[in-house]
Amino acid sequence: MSGSVNRPVGRRTFVLGTAAAAGSAALAGPPATTASAASAASFGYSDDGSDYVVDTGANLVFKVSKTNGDLTSLVYRGTEYQGYGGKNSHVESGLGTSTVTVEQSGTTILISVSYGTLKHYYAARSGENNIYLWTNKADSSVSATRYIVRVKAGLFLNDEPDSYTYTGSTVEASDVFAKSDGQTRSKHYSKLRVMDYDYIGWRSGGVGLWIVRSNHEKASGGPFYRSLLRHQSADGGGLYEILYYGENQTEAERYGLQGPYVIAFTDGGAPSSSLFPGTLTTSWADSLGISGYVPASGRGRVAGVGISGRNTAHPYTVGLANPTAQYWGSARASDGYFSVGGVLPGVYTLTVYKGELAVHSTSATVSAGATTTLNTITVPSSNDPGNATAIWRIGDWNGTPSGFKNADLMTYAHPSDVRAAAWTGNVVIGSGSETSAFPCYLWKDVNSGIVVYFKLTAAQAAAAHTLRIGVTTAYANGRPQVVVNDTWTSAIPSPPSQPSTRSLTVGSYRGNNHTFTYSVPASAWQTDTSAYNTLKIYVASGSGTTSYLSAGTSVDAIDLLA
Repeated sequence: MSGSVNRPVGRRTFVLGTAAAAGSAALAGPPATTASAASAASFGYSDDGSDYVVDTGANLVFKVSKTNGDLTSLVYRGTEYQGYGGKNSHVESGLGTSTVTVEQSGTTILISVSYGTLKHYYAARSGENNIYLWTNKADSSVSATRYIVRVKAGLFLNDEPDSYTYTGSTVEASDVFAKSDGQTRSKHYSKLRVMDYDYIGWRSGGVGLWIVRSNHEKASGGPFYRSLLRHQSADGGGLYEILYYGENQTEAERYGLQGPYVIAFTDGGAPSSSLFPGTLTTSWADSLGISGYVPASGRGRVAGVGISGRNTAHPYTVGLANPTAQYWGSARASDGYFSVGGVLPGVYTLTVYKGELAVHSTSATVSAGATTTLNTITVPSSNDPGNATAIWRIGDWNGTPSGFKNADLMTYAHPSDVRAAAWTGNVVIGSGSETSAFPCYLWKDVNSGIVVYFKLTAAQAAAAHTLRIGVTTAYANGRPQVVVNDTWTSAIPSPPSQPSTRSLTVGSYRGNNHTFTYSVPASAWQTDTSAYNTLKIYVASGSGTTSYLSAGTSVDAIDLLA
């Protein structure tokens, strides 16, 4: 998988995606996760009355509350990293009174936290500067959607676009802010899809603190989902492992054991790739009695010989999903070969994505200890809207607003950000800038009524044509209604199923891809072939409020078929 790379400069934070991390040995140096045999001799735990104190035998000592399972102390090389705003690190915003136990089995210490039907675990391994975590949410009785590592202020500097700052004016709700220079900040602005990163965190002064994500098999939203990952303010910083997050969520919540995810300290380099999802082996945890734990022997694999019918200009991803689990893997660019391992047994819907656009689906059955081998999957030409012959097209049918005006910025900024180009402005087909001039988002109260100018030949003007508008998500039931040459107006289409929460203002265009089609009669076109036809695109909806929280939608592609 190709990842986004933010290179470190001085004390800046950085995130490395999978592909970048694999080739970053020169940058990161050797991972500092193991200690000498002499230091490992201190490995063990104690009870100080209020907390279980775990010494990993390396350079890490941490404490877990015996009352509620909070992580109350995180000391690396003698420096306390835990805590900001008087808060501990914990599941969600902290559990109530829980049953907390500890046991040591050889070179592993396991702390178990039981709160109603929720089970949470911390594990330490002798000689490692890592804490392994699992969370098993069995039902909706507990609102547990994340684990947050709360880090003291002043230890790391965060000047990345996803920074969350309390300074400046409030732009939206209580979680989007504008700095004095007009740039916006929010904890929501992570920039990355879940498939783009293996870990997030900070480094400074020869210390790196990271959360290595889990495989997200019990999360929801698929490989392209975006969610808050980290933030910093004057009070300190937070690193997140999101177990389920309702913002712009496209799927129901899944229940069961999520993990392991790892809190990892290093000497400033990247965490060891051996901790990455898909790479991490935890056979040492097989006999620990973790609720819901399924060892490697109880999992299977799906492998595909290849995918034909691809547009090789685009990356392809294969996703597996059912109500209880989700997985994904990248298809090889040369032939579409894919392999997805560590899959729980069951029947899955297998979806082939061109970019982020679903173009084919089938089913796959996975058995424990076996590989399900699939013959070449053929994507029917008609399944890819980009294969249709068009008189003109704006954008590309890939399930994203990529290439449209402000599209890249919107994954880490609010639409009101000073860096955003004007959301208004009309488009002329044949100008060469059709896509880059067309705004990635349309709102009823901001830029409804964008005009597209185009010419038709006499033969084209003599026929009816289908107009298509593809969207990736919508807010407040926003959907496009079109007017051609101020004489023909389409019906208002029914709104497709979309997430009900904020999306376009919190860094996410990902919802349920949908294509609106409009049958435009020949009588609507200009008969003068030297004259421009006009297409006005309005946002129709009776919902939403004002400005950027009025009804809106994100655009994938627009075309007029031949």
